Amino acid sequence: MKFNIKDVAKKAGVSISTVSRVVNNSKAVRPKTRDKVMNAIEELGYKPNAIARSLKVKNTKTIGIMIPDISNQFFPEVVRGVEDVANMYEYNIFLCNTDLDQEKEIQYFDVLEEKQVDGIIFMGNIIAEELGKRFKTCDIPIVLIGTDYEDIPSVTIDNIQASKDVVKYLVKRGHEKIAMITGKAYDSGNGMARKKGYIEGLQQAGLEYDEAFVVEGGYRFKSGYEGAKKLLKLKNRPTAIFVASDEMAIGAMRAALEEDIVIPDELAIVGFDNIDMAGKVYPSLSTIAQPMYEMGAIGMRVLTKILHDEILDNKKVVLNYSFVERESS
Repeated sequence: MKFNIKDVAKKAGVSISTVSRVVNNSKAVRPKTRDKVMNAIEELGYKPNAIARSLKVKNTKTIGIMIPDISNQFFPEVVRGVEDVANMYEYNIFLCNTDLDQEKEIQYFDVLEEKQVDGIIFMGNIIAEELGKRFKTCDIPIVLIGTDYEDIPSVTIDNIQASKDVVKYLVKRGHEKIAMITGKAYDSGNGMARKKGYIEGLQQAGLEYDEAFVVEGGYRFKSGYEGAKKLLKLKNRPTAIFVASDEMAIGAMRAALEEDIVIPDELAIVGFDNIDMAGKVYPSLSTIAQPMYEMGAIGMRVLTKILHDEILDNKKVVLNYSFVERESS
């Protein structure tokens, strides 16, 4: 049976990148760790690829990008920002679409480690426990875009304040029965931050939080559609719905129109992200605009600073956002 670098890492109880460092002797590794890796290599009879070793000098000039859903218009715009800066620094890109699947995230992460990419950019709202552990033990520099996790460098906006601004806007428009379609309940990042901002916004306006007015979504059109259907069946239905992503918000608009509910006269809908389609649907969607391209470009610039041993002024970059008022509110 032929064993690979993953098998060696598993047997030695270290990351794939650590095995790679030992094999290529490209970075200092503690003697105890090196001995564990070398013992595992000897026991398994692992033979590193000589050609790959000869190519591995100091870096591979490659960057891995992990995104949760390439069909969501938010992520391609962020990737464009990443790619433009990567090209300036002559880095090539490996793009991995994980389909919001935690198992695929781990698989892709292992692949990027095995490919010995110089750095990884992770986009999305949710960082599962197992992936978080990999991030913390990995030797490869990682930058997060659109989410935050412990002390890993990140580029985000203030999701809590942005959500409070949406509620404040809707209250100012005369709404008191404001519902929300959130992200996933296990999304401790942006999804819960936006829900927290929604709740705090209600409290600041002197409005009572009603659990019946909150429906869990999943960032895709279908969950927004189904969530709105549920809310609109309530006896005391809301007059406004704040939705945690534009794609879900467009689904919510479809549900309302099927019920012959006039937007915004009978129901206001506000989304989050300001994807290109938000301004093209009818009625056009009011939303929180995230600086998508800038998030990607700045995230990649942060990664290049780490790779070139430059000083980071701030590991946690928080960018400005804006509220875009359109026809749906």
